[in-house]
Amino acid sequence: MSDTRTPPTALTIAGVDPSGGAGVLADVKTMSALGAYACAVIAALTAQNTQSVTGVFPIPAEFVRQQIDTLFADVRVDAVKIGMVGQAPVIVAVAERLRHWKPSQLVVDPVMIAKSGDALLERTAIGALREGLLPIATVLTPNLPEAGVLLEMRAPETIKEMRRVAELLRERMAHSGERWVYLKGGHLPGGDATDLLFDGDRMLELSAPRIDTRNTHGTGCTLSAALAALLPQTPDVPTAARRAKAYLGAAIAAADRLDVGHGHGPVHHFHALWGGRLGSGTLGSEPQCAAWRIAGTLGSEPKLAVLRFTALTPMSDPNVAARRQRLRGALAPPRHFA
Repeated sequence: MSDTRTPPTALTIAGVDPSGGAGVLADVKTMSALGAYACAVIAALTAQNTQSVTGVFPIPAEFVRQQIDTLFADVRVDAVKIGMVGQAPVIVAVAERLRHWKPSQLVVDPVMIAKSGDALLERTAIGALREGLLPIATVLTPNLPEAGVLLEMRAPETIKEMRRVAELLRERMAHSGERWVYLKGGHLPGGDATDLLFDGDRMLELSAPRIDTRNTHGTGCTLSAALAALLPQTPDVPTAARRAKAYLGAAIAAADRLDVGHGHGPVHHFHALWGGRLGSGTLGSEPQCAAWRIAGTLGSEPKLAVLRFTALTPMSDPNVAARRQRLRGALAPPRHFA
């Protein structure tokens, strides 16, 4: 665990989804919601919405390398999450620099396919991902199709097959230190979504009721980013995994409160922060003399955060009214004279 006096710093190395449901933007929202300071290295750009990916623009590997070195040279990084990296040269550069900088926690989400079904990883890059990133991962978080690709076999179709796949994936990771496979079982049918967590010795089942919504864009990104945010704040990987799954479940349950796009919409990353009075229209319509304070430990189960509203000065106070009037004058558009 990192120094509890300051928020941990979590880094995402991933691609950009302009809709904000997946990739770097989803990662930053997740990490922020869970009490971590988020940093980002951009590994790819996409033209993407909730319905499709219409284009991918890779970032040159040398510039990805420069981003990583520049950040680590100055900023303490407590955990790293790797998402969409797109091409083999980028994967090689990321793996080489992370071996150099040696972050204490590394979550690898082997992103291959978008929710829309569009490819986000070149097929020629699968070998580089398998050989370069799996051996250095602290936690590997594939879904069932990704696990099948990594092992060059069909995707598991039962919990029993998932157990065997988790064992095979663990063999691909380093044998030193604490290393875990978090195998996501969301593609299996049934009323519960059951994931497996395996470290070569312990096989843990993490189950939660399946939530009926089409708004599940970015669930894999959100889970892996939650793990990166929580690992420095929790005593062990199983605790971080349970809390990450609980956070994701709550974000999916609240997804229908958003109205983003016409396809698979995003989960609600700020479900715990945008509830109550914050979403009632009381705030946002007028500048308010109020403070929002986060109480409790972020990331704790089952509620991630509690917001308390503290009124500092009533809006009817004449001094407040005068300050508001001066502020409006200061923000007025400049006058142009002939």
